[in-house]
Amino acid sequence: MLCQFSFQNFKSYKEETTFDLQATAISEFEESLIKKEKCSNLLPVSVIYGPNGGGKSNLLQALACLITTVVKPIHDLGNTREDIIIQQGFSAKPFLYDAKTAEEPIEYRIFFRKGDYEYRYYLATLKDEIFAETLDRKTIGGKKPAQIFYREGEVITLGPTLIKEGVNTKVNEKMPYLSFLAINYNISVIAEVQEWFESCIIRSYGNPIVEMEVMFSEDVNVKKQIVTLLNDMGIDIEDYRFDSDEKQLYLKRTIAGKPYELSLGEESDGTRKLIAALPAILIALQKGRLVIIDELDAKLHPKLLRYVISLFKNPRVNKNGAQLLFTSHDMSTMKNTVFRRDEIWFAALNEKRSSEIYSLYEIRHEDNERVKSTAAFDKQYLEGRYGADPYLQNMLSGGDWL
Repeated sequence: MLCQFSFQNFKSYKEETTFDLQATAISEFEESLIKKEKCSNLLPVSVIYGPNGGGKSNLLQALACLITTVVKPIHDLGNTREDIIIQQGFSAKPFLYDAKTAEEPIEYRIFFRKGDYEYRYYLATLKDEIFAETLDRKTIGGKKPAQIFYREGEVITLGPTLIKEGVNTKVNEKMPYLSFLAINYNISVIAEVQEWFESCIIRSYGNPIVEMEVMFSEDVNVKKQIVTLLNDMGIDIEDYRFDSDEKQLYLKRTIAGKPYELSLGEESDGTRKLIAALPAILIALQKGRLVIIDELDAKLHPKLLRYVISLFKNPRVNKNGAQLLFTSHDMSTMKNTVFRRDEIWFAALNEKRSSEIYSLYEIRHEDNERVKSTAAFDKQYLEGRYGADPYLQNMLSGGDWL
């Protein structure tokens, strides 16, 4: 489970930026939180709003770049531990509006939980080479973390766990040491971290090609779950089948007592999006995975988007601590009946053309009071009171924008 992610010098983000999924001490939707003894509660859902070009997608891409930098070399050499890996990579570029940062490393820091441990991993890359890397862990509820390894340039320092294993410290300058260990050794602490990174699901539905990348299963129970979820969302089908000769998925319906089949390409944009997204969402809920989706709301009816969000916020459905992190432009779901204040984040450019993020819970009014949990979040956002979309306020007030 993801607790916190920090990064700096990545695309539109110059300064160190922290995205936090640790729940604050507020009472909204408390029953939906992911809870474990001796540690902070975690949020099952977080959404990022903001104007085009504000940095929403870049935040998710930074997280995706860290994950795939670790997973790709393992996957390429066929040493993965997860049966199903659903990820897509993005290019990593530094902040370019500053001559200094263009020559400095991109840095990532991630804090997550797996089993009985909390892990902290740091990675810095400079022009496709590993600049520095660190992995620490501690028992949940413990006070002092133990260093697994530390890397700076070509020098790698091993912690007690790896010293006992007698591992090699010579590694290609372009490969993370974490990936190298996962490929070449069977060490429990490394395997646990590897499994977490491989379990993360990364999709971008701003890319039309991704919408046509459909996973399907012939397993009777899985098919039943997918069909049930589609029916709950108003997509009335009885079954589906995949034609291996045509490489085409068909949805089955009965209309006026007569059976019909339509290929996926003949379905609506929203139906195609759901068919593409649901299997990944179902896998995440079943196995407690992190799902990272850019533009989840694209071509989805607001009611369907609410339904997907509700699956993660329902502890009876989300029994294994799955988390959903996504970007959205959909104002109809920015409501106190859907989200906690700390689940809503905003991304926007500052006066130096660098992106910044902040949660709704962090915003304070002129009287220093926080936004109330009973506030009309969508209305106040459109009024420009949250500061993440200065264009909308000008447009709605009749400003000169043409």
